[in-house]
Amino acid sequence: MNENQQRAHVMQKNQGFTMIELVVVIAILGILAAVALPHFIDSAKDAHRATVRSAGGAFTSAVSLVRGQYELNRNGGSNSCVAGNCQIDVAGYGNGTIDVNAAGWPVGTERSGNPGASTSMSADECRRLWGTLLQASAPSITGDHAAFTATANGTRCLYRYNLDGADDLIEYNANTGEVFVTFN
Repeated sequence: MNENQQRAHVMQKNQGFTMIELVVVIAILGILAAVALPHFIDSAKDAHRATVRSAGGAFTSAVSLVRGQYELNRNGGSNSCVAGNCQIDVAGYGNGTIDVNAAGWPVGTERSGNPGASTSMSADECRRLWGTLLQASAPSITGDHAAFTATANGTRCLYRYNLDGADDLIEYNANTGEVFVTFN
């Protein structure tokens, strides 16, 4: 083989990809996309659920802390009850504005007297309760792009998560102090 034939042979080998190679690469990319895309979508849903679980856990802890502070105050602890009333403005928790029902569970921030064991909630009370219980770590509950929306149903506060279809829910029962997180 002379020198010109060798150059032509080398150039012929380096002309690029064949059609079969391109089809195989495209097929592999399509398969990878079909497998990876559902995992990516599931990851986004998992992240939203983690946000709701986290907020529900923080709310549960805050409710328990208020109940503990109420019991401490009621049983003669270091923080006495304000004017002999342990239910209004529970001393020792947050900014001292949380009010509890007769069972010691949080029911709002602007109550007076001695709320009974079965205390109806309003959407405004649920919003104030959310912000006061969770303090600085509270996800947004008001505004155009609020993470949660608060509503009330009798003695229950319902906090609906808005950033993922509004079908996930944190439910607080003021009669029992129970907090439920529900995913749909």
